[in-house]
Amino acid sequence: MEGHNSRQIPAKDINPDNSFSSLESSISTSLSREDILAIYNEGPEAVCAIILIQAARIAELEERVKSLEDQINKNSRNSSKPPSTDTFRKIKGQRKPSGKPVGGQKGHKGYTLEMAEKPDHEIVHQVTKCEFCGRSLCDAKAASYERRQVFDLPPIKVEVFEHRTESKICPNCGCLNKAVFPNEVAYPVQYGTRLKSVAVYLNQYQLVPFDRLSETFVDLFGHRLSQSTLIDANRTCYNILGPVDEDIKQKIIASPVICLDETGMRIEGKRKWCHVVSTENLTYYAANPHRGSEANEDMGILPVFSGTAMHDGWSSYFKFNCKHALCNSHHLRDLTFIHEEEKQNWAKDLIDQLISIKTAVDRRRPIHGGLDLAEIKDFEERYDHIIERAKLENPPPIDFNSEGQIKKRGKKKKTKAQNLLERLQKYRREALAFMYDFVVPFDNNLAERDLRMVKVQQKISGNFRSWEGAAIFCRIRGYISTVKKNSCSVIDAIQGAFEGKPFNPQKTLIAV
Repeated sequence: MEGHNSRQIPAKDINPDNSFSSLESSISTSLSREDILAIYNEGPEAVCAIILIQAARIAELEERVKSLEDQINKNSRNSSKPPSTDTFRKIKGQRKPSGKPVGGQKGHKGYTLEMAEKPDHEIVHQVTKCEFCGRSLCDAKAASYERRQVFDLPPIKVEVFEHRTESKICPNCGCLNKAVFPNEVAYPVQYGTRLKSVAVYLNQYQLVPFDRLSETFVDLFGHRLSQSTLIDANRTCYNILGPVDEDIKQKIIASPVICLDETGMRIEGKRKWCHVVSTENLTYYAANPHRGSEANEDMGILPVFSGTAMHDGWSSYFKFNCKHALCNSHHLRDLTFIHEEEKQNWAKDLIDQLISIKTAVDRRRPIHGGLDLAEIKDFEERYDHIIERAKLENPPPIDFNSEGQIKKRGKKKKTKAQNLLERLQKYRREALAFMYDFVVPFDNNLAERDLRMVKVQQKISGNFRSWEGAAIFCRIRGYISTVKKNSCSVIDAIQGAFEGKPFNPQKTLIAV
């Protein structure tokens, strides 16, 4: 056939006695009508061999197309992909409509800017002359005043405080006496604790890079800070917070429930990992070259922890001998994908089941310490029934070899639904841990929220140039997160650290 990208296949290549791989290579390009007729003339075995090859190729391509479609259809709602990767398509959220109007609800107390009883400054606008006759009123007494207040920031500039110590000679004995400088005034010229606190606050909390931070100080305070000064302020804060960091770690170890997660962090141009361990009032970060159990060994929390560890099911967490709980937000997203993209209704039923258990737990938590045994048994039976029904829709995979025979050895590739079902069945108690113990949260969102700003930092700066920089960020950021969770001022807490009085939570609270 003219103009057709094909080649004639010699009869010896189509011989059914040839190997399957030889036949497969024979039709790696398009077949012409003459090729097909030649195969047909060789007999049924040659035709069957070619059809088997084409069927295997079609199955392979269908699997690849399905995999690519799944990648395109995944978003932050039905997978673990972050919202920043979502396309411009409208992503339907998991939250159901409440039926309430948008905005403040009826009976909601509003807040507005109110006048201060004692303003910091008073500016009087005088009446200088009469509008009617033009007579001067400069000496006339005001009959009344109309008030308006403006809330604003005054101009701020860096001020220099000079400290002087006196030297006095005792008139009685002639001894020379010298006053002592405060501990924080250790050098002839230095920056004060408030200025260094603002610099660390803007760099580590607001994530302003060094160059822009120098410009910010010029624009706001009329003073330029060098990059070395900013680095030294961070390093000093890091060293001061060493004991606080260790104390946070020990309080986390003593907590009944902790949340764990990890995310990629580029250090020295290579992908490393940032790990977080959280409770409701505590946060601990650690940078590590490894993602798995080696990193948790280095952190030293999981090896000695005896409570419940909430995580996303990453296999390395299960290597530690503590109780475990699995994040159901991950399960809901995976089930949503299976329901919407693979049209399997059991996934929607399991979503509804998990939500109904959560609703029952949330309703009971304020007044009871747990669900009734009958309720727990009913929820377990319904959960198991859905899993068994789902297994019928997703039978074990069957792999064929090159000759079309069933493979008896080797690990069989499973679908996303099969992998999820296996996890939900194998770790049923971990998935439903929030039902058995009200102290355990439904999901691992606490740890994921604590990692969010780590990703923001990566998007801004892209990379830590050294391990020291990553360690400084993790320790100071963990301190800041702990301060915020305890509803304290971040900048005051940083200044307290520079002054030798860092914030230190006295109570170890649990994650909810």
